[in-house]
Amino acid sequence: MTDQRIDPDRPTGEEMLARTRAEDTAGRGRLRLYLGMAPGVGKTYRMLEEAHRRQERGTDVAVGFVETYGRKNTAVLLDGLETVPRARLEYRGVVVEEMDTDAVIRRHPTVALIDELAHTNAPGSPREKRWQDVELIRDAGIHVISTCNVQHIESVADAVETILGVPVRERVPDAEIHQAEEIELVDMSPRALRQRMRHGNIYPPDRAAIALDRFFTEPNLTALRDLSLRFVAGQVDEQLEEIVTERGMEQLPPVSERLLVVIDDRPASRRALRRGASLAVALRSPFLAAAVLTPGVLQSRDRTLNYQENMDYAVDLGAEVLRVEARDLLSGLEMVARERRVTHVIFVSDGSTPLGRLVRRPLALELLERIPDLEVHLISEALPAARDRGATKS
Repeated sequence: MTDQRIDPDRPTGEEMLARTRAEDTAGRGRLRLYLGMAPGVGKTYRMLEEAHRRQERGTDVAVGFVETYGRKNTAVLLDGLETVPRARLEYRGVVVEEMDTDAVIRRHPTVALIDELAHTNAPGSPREKRWQDVELIRDAGIHVISTCNVQHIESVADAVETILGVPVRERVPDAEIHQAEEIELVDMSPRALRQRMRHGNIYPPDRAAIALDRFFTEPNLTALRDLSLRFVAGQVDEQLEEIVTERGMEQLPPVSERLLVVIDDRPASRRALRRGASLAVALRSPFLAAAVLTPGVLQSRDRTLNYQENMDYAVDLGAEVLRVEARDLLSGLEMVARERRVTHVIFVSDGSTPLGRLVRRPLALELLERIPDLEVHLISEALPAARDRGATKS
């Protein structure tokens, strides 16, 4: 049969498929992550559904490690998928199973399914954390699909401990999460998740009753859901801003909301941070906090300690904290606002007297003069107790 292509340089369908398969196995493996607010929202189920879709399209898929926790609907989806045998380790007289990373690499599927990215491996394993195993597998050119709950992300874990009073021991570095080419939020309303638990779809009845009373309360789940939505929204915003930067469009206004709270050494800074945390949720924006350390601050041990305490408080509230050294507060703020393409700034007013304001211009006016597109929110340095609600003036 003669070649009847109109354009002889255009590849055939078979050639394009071969190229795609070659690209799939070349270089470092990609990471796709299913993120949830809590156990039981359906992350593993969605991962397995995705595996079947890819397998039906001809992709070589293998299960590196999937934990069903006895959930029948999840276990059914393992049927038809090849599973790499697990490694068996003995610890204190008990045999435990972990993912056999070397076996997954030897099998070398195009895509490996690896559940629970934050999992801590049993003592005696070659590596302490499962995310470290995932790094090796991706180094071998294997794409990975994994799952994680939002409270296990390092930058979110401290906020979870503060808000919920629950220790978070298993953590994944933010750098690992940011490497994911795709993050998909598996969302569910708190009420629906609690119903799933009551029906025995997550834990056995005895464990479910304890979990509902202690961890799976509706306020706790609502807080976790807000953290999940905020985190994913922040990831999308970062990707949009990266596109703007790559295309040399930095002169254009920011494509998404970005909020910055200015940290200083005054107690009112904490009120500004609380207001910033609330506004960041409302705007679905990244929550940034900046401590601009001038020579005068750095020379004062007491002021430096107060700055650090307020910075620690910002971390507890879930902020990304920036520590900036600058010759003066205005230039430091301008640098941060421009580099991070900030749209909203919150800081405590300077508290000067009417006479003082006649002598020197307020910082807010000077900042707005340099960056006219900013929205500046001022927090009063001292409010009567009845009005101490973090009121802002824009």
